[in-house]
Amino acid sequence: MPGGYTGKILRVNLTTKAISKLDTEKYMDFAGGHGMGSAVFFDLVGAQLPFPAFDPKNLVIIMASPFAGTFMPGSGRSEVQGLGPGLYPIEWFAHSNFGGRFTAQLKFAGWDGIVVEGASDKPVYINVMDDKVKIEDANGVWGKNTWEAQLEISKRVMPNNFKMSEWAELASNCFTTQIPAVVTCGPVGEAKSRLGCLLSGPGSQAALCGFGGVFGSKKLKAISVIGTGHAEIADAKAMMDARLWFRQFQWDVDNPRDANVFEGMGYSLISGRPKGGNVANRLPSRAAACASCPRGCKERTQDGSTNEAVCAGTMAGGNDVMHRWGAGHWQVMATQGYMQRLMSQGIIGKGKEYDPGDLPAQGGGGMFGGGGASGNAYWEALYKKLATEDSKFAALVNEAAARMTQIVGRPNDINNGTVRLTYWGTQEHYSTPVEVEWGYGSLFGERDLMLHQMANYPLHWMAQVNPQYLTAEKASDLYRQAMVPYDDDRFLVDYGDSVETGTYSLSKIKLVAWTKHYEKFWHGMGFCGWRWPQCITNNTEDRKGATPNAEIKFWNAVTGKKLSFADCMEIGHKIYTLDRSIWVLQGRTKKLETFPDYIFNQGEGQGHVLPMYLNGKWVYDGGRGRKLDREKFEDFKTRFYKFEGYNPENGFPTAKTLADMKMPKVADALKKKDLLG
Repeated sequence: MPGGYTGKILRVNLTTKAISKLDTEKYMDFAGGHGMGSAVFFDLVGAQLPFPAFDPKNLVIIMASPFAGTFMPGSGRSEVQGLGPGLYPIEWFAHSNFGGRFTAQLKFAGWDGIVVEGASDKPVYINVMDDKVKIEDANGVWGKNTWEAQLEISKRVMPNNFKMSEWAELASNCFTTQIPAVVTCGPVGEAKSRLGCLLSGPGSQAALCGFGGVFGSKKLKAISVIGTGHAEIADAKAMMDARLWFRQFQWDVDNPRDANVFEGMGYSLISGRPKGGNVANRLPSRAAACASCPRGCKERTQDGSTNEAVCAGTMAGGNDVMHRWGAGHWQVMATQGYMQRLMSQGIIGKGKEYDPGDLPAQGGGGMFGGGGASGNAYWEALYKKLATEDSKFAALVNEAAARMTQIVGRPNDINNGTVRLTYWGTQEHYSTPVEVEWGYGSLFGERDLMLHQMANYPLHWMAQVNPQYLTAEKASDLYRQAMVPYDDDRFLVDYGDSVETGTYSLSKIKLVAWTKHYEKFWHGMGFCGWRWPQCITNNTEDRKGATPNAEIKFWNAVTGKKLSFADCMEIGHKIYTLDRSIWVLQGRTKKLETFPDYIFNQGEGQGHVLPMYLNGKWVYDGGRGRKLDREKFEDFKTRFYKFEGYNPENGFPTAKTLADMKMPKVADALKKKDLLG
């Protein structure tokens, strides 16, 4: 096998209790990580689609990548795939991911991924210790919160040697300072809630799509992994050279560039300095990082609160309370907001059909923040109801915001923006009419894009902070230079609305295509959305970021494959086409692939400050009041399909495209159901 791979993927059937392996070699055309997971999903159950997310046929796939355990910067996330019960109106084949140590331990144990199928008749967890794999009884673990479950499982895996940061005997004459890496659902997931997430460590969530509920439907409490091996690297010298070269793009803790500017709070998320990712807690703390990441954007705080959580994970749902119960912050935020709306309108309330019972007042802190004692009492009570209570209120909220609109007879609440679920049941994140690669990229996918290092963090936040370290002209040009193979288009990141270069232009088709291909290849390799792509940075003199040079330096060093960045992006196009084929098998149509009415009918308030080419000049502007034009968007969609090699009339991949990409089995599956473009 090339460097970066172990050669085998673990396969566990919870119904038959069979434990086997898949050969990684079979899926090498899809590179690893997300692409390999998509290929496995299609191979094992593609012909059986469609079926529901809570059907035992659904798979939970957790993939490492060639970079796992190699110290490639910012590549320490585990990719989770399967049908997502949190998505709407169809439970699309979906992905989420989580950080921490799991992906490295999976590689050290000798596995490129784990595929879980079937469903157990009683609660279990999977115990992986190198090549020794067992399906264990979860009696005494089922019902525990995520933190308690991880501790209990770790003690069971290492019953006589569980010592934090001390040498422990893992097997005969085999010692380690590591403890198992455990990913688990909480009691909310056990209840098959569409709000359920997976959690590893104190605050690393696979927050989107409802995979905690899928664990619950399979009576799978957790997966524990500990390994004593290592990650193979094809060219160790090239890897070290790449690491040393990459230092120029990192925050220099001893001598930071322009520290008086970039140590300020306005740049905490984007400067690259340690910590800064915990946006809610200002207690004394030290930096913490996922495996392989030199930044350490997470924090371990003085009192232990909000440990290793970042961004909205530190603000929503009582944060630590939410993590312990195993609810996903991105679903919780939209659902809580809609709950409050229904309460204010008398649909949820005492004596009503959806009676919350003894739910305390929400208290301090509201939806965002820990909320103090009174706020946490509210969240503790709410999650307990969702996990344990057999009531119409709990059943309603466990369906999450999108399906709640249907149940209470208010389906138009999505279209009119009462609840702003812009893309497939996930909430509006940033302005769809302005930051088009986020809006279009989410809609042409299956969930909120969550690719913060595109325009959002580096451009939008920089443009709002004084001083701005790049002009709009320079920032847009540096981005364009990084976006191979479309780097010859000067207007790739023009967020204006001119006919020639703006919202509906060919330049934006290329931008959205680049974003999807990067997402599927590089982010599917465990890349962190807070680190990659890095088109600009404040840490170099010329402000050029590491993309596209870094990715390919590390790829070739680890795998030994001599590919170009453009080669990898074309593989990303192939992976995106495979995902799209799966969505077509599930029922994706051109008509279905559109935004709610409010995106077309309501003006975009303050907008979203980004580089725009207006009246012959590059400026930072917000696009105030902008809304999408339905006819122009439909035309854009048609042209995007054609650009990607899909039938412009329906968005289905064509026979020619699938033949060119060497995916004949996918073409056959679509043809059998008359879905070939």
